[in-house]
Amino acid sequence: MVQKKAKKAEGSSVTKARTTPKKRATSEQPPGRPTPRPPAAAEPTRPREPLPPKPDQSGPDTVSPTGQPTGAPRAAVAQGGAYLTTAQGTRLPDSDHSLKAGARGPVLLQDHHLREKITHFDHERIPERVVHARGAAAHGVFQGYGTATKITKAAFLAKGVETPVFVRFSTVLGSRGSADTVRDTRGFATKFYTAEGTFDLVGNNIPVFFIQDAIKFPDIIHAAKPHPGREIPQAQSAHDTFWDFVSLHTEATHHTLWNMSDRALPRSFRMMEGFGVHTFRLVDAKGATTLAKFHWKPKLGVHSLVWEEAQITNGMDPDFHRRDLADAIEAGAFPQWELGIQTFPDTPDQTFEGIDLLDPTKIVPEELAPVQPIGLMTLNANPVDYFAETEQVAFHPGHLVPGIDVTDDPLLAGRLFSYLDTQISRLGGPNFAQIPINRPHAPVNDMLRDGMHQTAVHTGTAPYRPNSLDGGCPFLAGADTAAFIEAPVELPVAQKVREAPASFADHFSQPRLFWLSMTPVEREHIVAAYTFELSKCYEQVVKERVLTVLANIDPQLCEEVATGLGLSVPAPTEPLTRPDPSPALSQLGRTWPVDGRVIGIVTHPVADLRSVRSVRDAVFKAGMVPLVIAPTGGVLGRGKNPVTVQRTFAAARSIEFDALLLAGTPETAADAHGARDAKAGVAESGPDPRILLLVSEAYRHGKAIGGWGDASLTLEAAGIGAEESGIVLGGTAGAVLKQITKSLAGHRAWDRFPATL
Repeated sequence: MVQKKAKKAEGSSVTKARTTPKKRATSEQPPGRPTPRPPAAAEPTRPREPLPPKPDQSGPDTVSPTGQPTGAPRAAVAQGGAYLTTAQGTRLPDSDHSLKAGARGPVLLQDHHLREKITHFDHERIPERVVHARGAAAHGVFQGYGTATKITKAAFLAKGVETPVFVRFSTVLGSRGSADTVRDTRGFATKFYTAEGTFDLVGNNIPVFFIQDAIKFPDIIHAAKPHPGREIPQAQSAHDTFWDFVSLHTEATHHTLWNMSDRALPRSFRMMEGFGVHTFRLVDAKGATTLAKFHWKPKLGVHSLVWEEAQITNGMDPDFHRRDLADAIEAGAFPQWELGIQTFPDTPDQTFEGIDLLDPTKIVPEELAPVQPIGLMTLNANPVDYFAETEQVAFHPGHLVPGIDVTDDPLLAGRLFSYLDTQISRLGGPNFAQIPINRPHAPVNDMLRDGMHQTAVHTGTAPYRPNSLDGGCPFLAGADTAAFIEAPVELPVAQKVREAPASFADHFSQPRLFWLSMTPVEREHIVAAYTFELSKCYEQVVKERVLTVLANIDPQLCEEVATGLGLSVPAPTEPLTRPDPSPALSQLGRTWPVDGRVIGIVTHPVADLRSVRSVRDAVFKAGMVPLVIAPTGGVLGRGKNPVTVQRTFAAARSIEFDALLLAGTPETAADAHGARDAKAGVAESGPDPRILLLVSEAYRHGKAIGGWGDASLTLEAAGIGAEESGIVLGGTAGAVLKQITKSLAGHRAWDRFPATL
C-alpha cells in the first residue's frame, strides 16, 4: 500500500502512515474470496513462490524491534521460497510419512522433522484474553484536523498529520469460540503508531463501566462469566451470578441499563460508537491542562440488531461481525469514525455541572458538553494473519504520548497495572512490544535487555545511565525534545483510606437520564431485554432484588418487567430525579450513508434477468453489496453476461441482508421439502416457502423490501400489505432501488414496531 510521510512534528521523528485512502472502485465480485486468484482444479505441481496477500490485506509496517524503519516490503517478513523446509530452512522431500524402520515398522526417534512439526503444533495456542477474547481487527490511518492543538501538544492530532492505526473490536464475556452477536459490551481499542511513541486508546462501545474502582474488576468478571460448575452459559449475562452481583452492587446499574439497551446488539462494528470511558488530562505546549473524554462517532451512524435477529444470527453465522468488517473493507466500503472530545476545565474538584469526572459510571450529556471533532479514522486494510496481528496485539492504557495524561480515576489506576501484567502472562514475557504488530514507529532506546523472546540484537556495553562507556547514550529528553512529562497536579493532603468520594454514591440519576432519553421503541427493547435475562435466572430473590433496582430508575420500567416475570412491583427505595433527557443517547431519528449495506436480490430462472443485472450493477454503483439469491447455485442466463448466484434458497436467511429486492415471485424449488431443508416444511404450489420465511423475517425485523413484476404475490402470500412502511413495489427495478436506498438511510422501518411506553 502506498506510504506517505506525515508532517514532522516539533520534537519528534517522522513517521509513515497508510495514505488516507480513496474508496476503491467496488468489484462486481462480492467480497469473501479466500485467495488473491482462483485456484486450478488439479493440484499444482510446478514450484512457485507463495502467493501475495489479497489487495484488501496488509500486515504491520516493517520496523525493527526497536522501532527503526527497515524499508523492507511487508511481504518480505512472511514465509518465502517455493519449497517446504524445516524451521531452519532445510528443504524437505516428504511431509506425509514419519521415518520408520520399514513400511510397517516402528517410527524412529531420530525423525527430527516429525518432532519439530508436532512439537510446534502442540504449542500453537497461547492463553486467550480473560476478557475481550473474541475479536476482529483492521489496519487504517488517522488524520488529525488540527482542532485540538490549542489544548494538547500531542503531535498526531496536528492538522494533516497522518498516523497508522490498528483497531481491535471485541466482545467482553465470551471465549474465542463464542458467537459475535451476543448481548454484551463491545471493546473498541485503537493503537496509534505515532512519531512520539505508541498511544493506545482502549475503550468500549458503552461510555460507562460496571464498577467505580478497579479492585472490583475480578468480582464483576467472575460474576458475569459462565457458572464454574457447568461452564454455562457462554458469552451471556442471562444467569444468576451476574444479576446477583449487579443487584447487590448498584453502582453497576447505569452500565447494566446500557447493556439491556440496543447498544449491546450492534448491527456492525462499522455502526458502533466508541468511548474512552475515563476522563483524561490534555496538556498543551505551555503546560496548561484540560480534562477531556474521548468519543468515536461512526460515519454510518449508530445502528443495532433487533433481539430475534441477533438470536438467529448466532446460529446461522456466529462470525457475523468479523465477516461484515472484513467484507466491507474488501468491497472498498472503508469504515470511518470521527474522533471527538468533550472538554472540561481542570478544576481542583474535577467535576463539571455537578458530575464527578472521575466516576467511570457517569457520562456528561452532549447537550452540556458538545463532542468536538478532532480527527478522522479510516480502516482500509484487513490483517494478513489473525494470530500474528489480531490475537497478539497488546493494548495498554498506559501507552501515552506527550500531551495526553491520566487522571485519578480509580478504575483507570487499576487498568494501568492490569494491562501490562496480563500481556506478560499471555504473550510469554516482557518483550511483547517487539512482536511486529506491537512495534512502535518511533525509535526505541529503553535500556531494557534480555527476557523471553528477545528479538532485538542490542549494541553497546552500557545499558544503564549515567554511563561514559557508550558515550553517555541514551540521554534524557526535555520538554523541548518531546519528552513525556506528567502534568504537575497538586494533590490534597489526606489520610490513607479505603473509601469512595461521596459523589460516587449516586447510582440512579444517570440510569434514569438514559431511560428518559430513549424513544418508545427503544424502551420496549429494554423492557424485553430485562424480562428475557431475568427469566433465565433460577433464584426468585435475585429477580426481586433487580426489580427493586429498576424501581429506582423508573416505575413504568419496573412495572413492565415485573409483569413479564409474574412478580409484584416493589416501591422505590430512592427518590426519583428529574433530569432533562439527552436526545444524543438515542440511536433513532437521523439518516446515514448506506455504504457497504448488503442487498439480497431474489430471482429465479424465468425472471427478467435484464432487470436483475441492471439493479445488481446499480447496487454496486451506490457503494452497496448485492447478493443474488436463486433456487440453486451457479449462474443464470446465457451469453457474455450471466448472473452469478451467491446464495441459494436453502442457504439464505434474512439476517445477512439489510434489504431485499424481489425480481418477481419464485415458484417452489425442487429441494423445498422437509427432509432436504426443514425451513421448507411441507411445500405446496406457489412461492417457495424459504422465500416466504426470508421475506417475513425481514419484515418482522423492520427491513426494507422492494419488488417488481409479480413480486406482490410473494408479499401477499407472506401476509404483508403493499402499503406497509418500508415496502416498495414498482414497475422498474431502478425506481424500486431508489426508494429502498432512501429507506435504508434510516436503518429500519421503525413504524413497524408498535410501542406503548
